[in-house]
Amino acid sequence: MGQPVVHFEVIGTDPARLRGYYGELFGWEFDTGGPVAPAVSRQGEYGFTDTGATGIPGGVGGGPGHESHVVFYVGVPDVEAALRKAESLGGIRRMGPERAPGRDLAVGHFTDPEGNLIGLAGPA
Repeated sequence: MGQPVVHFEVIGTDPARLRGYYGELFGWEFDTGGPVAPAVSRQGEYGFTDTGATGIPGGVGGGPGHESHVVFYVGVPDVEAALRKAESLGGIRRMGPERAPGRDLAVGHFTDPEGNLIGLAGPA
């Protein structure tokens, strides 16, 4: 069995507006009290979703200086090793590994050979 998708996120320059949009569109509710890596979103601007509503954990965040994008995260045992493998297969490292504040979690981003942004998440 392959590695599972474990998280998704929607990032933009106006995260409050995005949370309002997706809340109205899909009925999602957000908790902005959790810690998030600064490379992912400004603190207090990242809203985690209720997994009962979305199926898998997710979040909407960002803030000024954060490029708009949508990304899903694949769970891996070693983020650094997975980033190196992605690069060896023609991908480009974009971020990480970054440790999530106060959590035993590391995240990373890479683009595949077609330029699609993919996230990785695993133990820090």
